Amino acid sequence: MITATEFRSLFHNGLIKQNTGLVQLLGLCPLLAISNNVINALSLGLATVLVMAASSGAVSGVRHFVPNEIRIPVFVLIIAALVTVIDLAMNAFVHPLYLVLGIFIPLITTNCIVLARADAFASKNHPLHSVVDAIAMGLGLTLVLVVLGAIRELAGQGTLLSGIDLVFGEEAKQFVLHLLPGYKGFLLAILPPGAFIALGLLIAANNWNKARAEQRARAAVPVAA
Repeated sequence: MITATEFRSLFHNGLIKQNTGLVQLLGLCPLLAISNNVINALSLGLATVLVMAASSGAVSGVRHFVPNEIRIPVFVLIIAALVTVIDLAMNAFVHPLYLVLGIFIPLITTNCIVLARADAFASKNHPLHSVVDAIAMGLGLTLVLVVLGAIRELAGQGTLLSGIDLVFGEEAKQFVLHLLPGYKGFLLAILPPGAFIALGLLIAANNWNKARAEQRARAAVPVAA
């Protein structure tokens, strides 16, 4: 059983302290390549969360039966099987979005975030703790993906939720937010260099916020006489 304190600690670690996108800088290939709008970013993020949660639970469940020497191939096999299920499900139910995300769905198999949490945490902890840790880490990545996607989409096209019709059909186009009417767009923002610039700004903002928090913490400590 997981306690409330452990639950909060795992989520704080995954979302903030060890955020995979801003702190650990893992999985940058999909992070930078597919975050050109909010819908693509959110879809890939949620697919990654599902794979991470399922794979971490499975790895934790079989950890006592897998010899240490072959643990990595076994973990990769488990992750690959789960990614195949997600890949086929997206192909069947959200085919237009599946075509946009393309190779980045199968590439979740080799995403270092998924394998890293399976090896570093799930292989050493209880299944419930492992699933919660994986969900927290996955949501941390998804949060960065969505923020990055929003920045790039707004700067590049002046919209938010562009491509929502790929998930919910043509009727959903009415939900696209045209925040900058008449905006001609900024091509750099939706190209890979724009992703590097936007991610760099997010990392800088996160480091600045942490530095300020540490300064406040030091200032709050009374000076010994």
